Amino acid sequence: MPLPAILDGNLRLPLIGAPMYIVSNPDLVIAQCTAGIVGSFPALNARPQEALDDWIRRIKDETGAYAEEHPDDPVAPFAVNQIAHRSNERLLADMEVCVRHEVPIIITSLRPPEEIVSAVHAYGGVVFHDVISMRHARKAIEQGVDGVIAVCAGAGGHAGPLSPFALVKEIRKEFDGTIILSGCMTSGADVLAAQAMGADLAYIGTRFIATEEGNAAPAYKEMIVDSASADIAYTSLFTGVHGSYLKGSIRNAGLDPDDLPDGDRAAMDFGKTNVTKAKAWRDIWGAGQGVGCIDDIPPARDLVLRMEKEYRSAKDRLGAA
Repeated sequence: MPLPAILDGNLRLPLIGAPMYIVSNPDLVIAQCTAGIVGSFPALNARPQEALDDWIRRIKDETGAYAEEHPDDPVAPFAVNQIAHRSNERLLADMEVCVRHEVPIIITSLRPPEEIVSAVHAYGGVVFHDVISMRHARKAIEQGVDGVIAVCAGAGGHAGPLSPFALVKEIRKEFDGTIILSGCMTSGADVLAAQAMGADLAYIGTRFIATEEGNAAPAYKEMIVDSASADIAYTSLFTGVHGSYLKGSIRNAGLDPDDLPDGDRAAMDFGKTNVTKAKAWRDIWGAGQGVGCIDDIPPARDLVLRMEKEYRSAKDRLGAA
């Protein structure tokens, strides 16, 4: 499937840096975009709400200036993530800011509202939507989204339970738009593997937490470097929706990560839990199962350039096979 025109010719790698609550900020997004991959952030990270306008202006100004100074370098567009859920009281105000700035890519989560799709299409932007199942994918496709993000088993944050080999192929059977794959990827070779199984773009979050620009506590980054896949807990306790978290951070909150009750989906809240004073994302740290392949905390640009070499090397190996 051809990429949307908005991405044509300005990507170093077919990769989106996933939006991460608290962690994704203008520094990380600018570094990602100027390195040639899509950078993104949740609108809710800009606090207070009025700061969203400043964040978007800064990203547009600095990526634009870089593009002018480096005309031969690929500079990717940026994306803003909107949580389309009743708990997000800022959704309308945040979308008004995004429409005014004509944000190139909007990533929607939980519900794919038709009104957001229409508003973004009106100025030529595109909408990608997170899904964890074919039921969710079909709803998004019905709303006219341009791309579907398959959040598969092992991904960080609110990950789904399905293998990418199942979900990506089932989505492709019913959708000729852009498919983006999320789950356990940490290298350029992983990006190529995502394409090999039918995805158009890879979607990587956890690996960018452990970068210099990521807005995460030093202890959070070090825990990612020191962890392996066995150190990830998959639980609904903290937000009412199943997600992947570092067991070490759960222990630090005084809980047993191997003996957690289920959360209450009806009381879904993305920052609070009634079982501990610790808050999801701030104290209970999200991460995917790919942590065992993360060994350092580089600048984001250096990481992207390394991944480009890995991607090309993997291509060469396959070509020589």
